[in-house]
Amino acid sequence: MRARRRRRTDWAKVGLGTFVVLFFLFVMAPIVVVVVVSFGEAEFISFPIQSVSLRWYRRIVEYRPFIDSLLVSLQLAFSSALLACLLGIPAALALARSQRPLAQALATFLLAPLSMPAIVLGFALLYYLSALGFGVSFDALLVAHTVIAIPYVTRNVIAVYRAVPGDLEEAAAILGAGRFETFRLVTLPLIKPGVFAGSLFAILISLDNLPISFFFGTSSTNTLPVVMLSYLQNQFDPSVAAVCTVQMALAVVALLVVERIGDIRSASV
Repeated sequence: MRARRRRRTDWAKVGLGTFVVLFFLFVMAPIVVVVVVSFGEAEFISFPIQSVSLRWYRRIVEYRPFIDSLLVSLQLAFSSALLACLLGIPAALALARSQRPLAQALATFLLAPLSMPAIVLGFALLYYLSALGFGVSFDALLVAHTVIAIPYVTRNVIAVYRAVPGDLEEAAAILGAGRFETFRLVTLPLIKPGVFAGSLFAILISLDNLPISFFFGTSSTNTLPVVMLSYLQNQFDPSVAAVCTVQMALAVVALLVVERIGDIRSASV
């Protein structure tokens, strides 16, 4: 009986391991193809490549809209993440430990931007922000991306803050710390993993967002995904694959930096 159980366990481990490997290959294969194609020398996208070249990375520098839109995307991503933290952290702290039904409803309502189709949300924000006088501008684009970023910040902060013992803040208040000092010296260091994780998600979502950015883009405020779509409508060379590779490299670097600074893996409190 023990031998049979061991065999069943071994087969289960082999099956699970095989599934994980196949799933990993299924997810990574398109990414690998894009990266490999970006180093091809042909005038069109082909796989496998015949020779290795960096000409399409030079094309990124030569084609000015790529660089301009990348700078706009980076500015927009970090600005929207900052605004989302300024608005989302206080909301998360107020709702995390409240037992009132209204608080739970508000916490769920903050996820509304994630439950709506991006095109519907962009269309609604376009009319609403135009009525408020923002028009099609960088400010309107920043507001729209902040609306998308807030749910990521609030949910991560709520999850971390609920695990923080309330006794720590009470002890700080008993020792004479004011509300701001308690937040700065006790609460903020404890919720830092949630803040960094939410900010990272907000930045990555902003860099990759196309539907919302498409509604508010102008000649001077187009984001990189919008410029890439426009470029693909007229040309089909591997320069877009090179841009995608650069985007992935930036995302990986941002992940490593945030993990290093925020220490997300040691989120236990």
